[in-house]
Amino acid sequence: MKWARGTTPDGLEITGVITDDVFHPRAGFGSDTPKGEAVPLSDVALLPPVVPGKFIGLWNNFKAAAEKAGNDHPTHPLYFLKADTSLSGQGAKVDIPASAGRVVFEGELGIVIGRTCKNVTVEDAEQAIFGYTCVNDITSLDVLNADASFPQWTRSKSFDGFGVVGPVIDTDVNWKDLTITVLVNGRERQSYPASDMILPPAQIVSLLSQDMTLNPGDLIACGTSLGARPIKAGMEVEVLIDGIGGVSVTMTDPEKG
Repeated sequence: MKWARGTTPDGLEITGVITDDVFHPRAGFGSDTPKGEAVPLSDVALLPPVVPGKFIGLWNNFKAAAEKAGNDHPTHPLYFLKADTSLSGQGAKVDIPASAGRVVFEGELGIVIGRTCKNVTVEDAEQAIFGYTCVNDITSLDVLNADASFPQWTRSKSFDGFGVVGPVIDTDVNWKDLTITVLVNGRERQSYPASDMILPPAQIVSLLSQDMTLNPGDLIACGTSLGARPIKAGMEVEVLIDGIGGVSVTMTDPEKG
């Protein structure tokens, strides 16, 4: 099942399920209760499929990238938080502020939480995962490394629009079968298997729930692997995951309008 959010031509915001290119509004995230008439998908402007209370991102969670960098495999998620105002979705224009300097894309698999989790087992965590989505965890490398005494993870990843999510949440995919691909101006720049994760989704959720309560709608980006590269204004960047779809944004220069 593919869940999405969007706006209709009359400006109404709807949440619901997409089947056969038709958007079926529901009463809310995960609800079985219909709300209004079905709408052709072509008439809906898609929004990020979830508005997370917490947007959590992981670092160093793929074997190939860890081994190339000489990093040990973590036994607990190494994570940061992205600001809620970093959220953007399909078709957005994402400004690269002058203060951000050098910026890179990071194509990632996103986990969407479906029920409250606190100190849950791996087995219970598996049941708490609502579904999966595409994430582009855009990052300012210049800001991240500007101060040798304090890597600025939150600031470097929280510029407006730097948390690209979409186009849908798929509740039926098997994460082990997925490949995360990034196209820049239509050219493949990153492609790696989700199965190369060090900490798999259910274990990520279980371990994070030891640190904080996870709530329905919280989003966890599983980290990226090899191939992340710099991007500039004018570039179209799309994260594709077979079975989920693709979410594309265009990078822009705010000084040029």
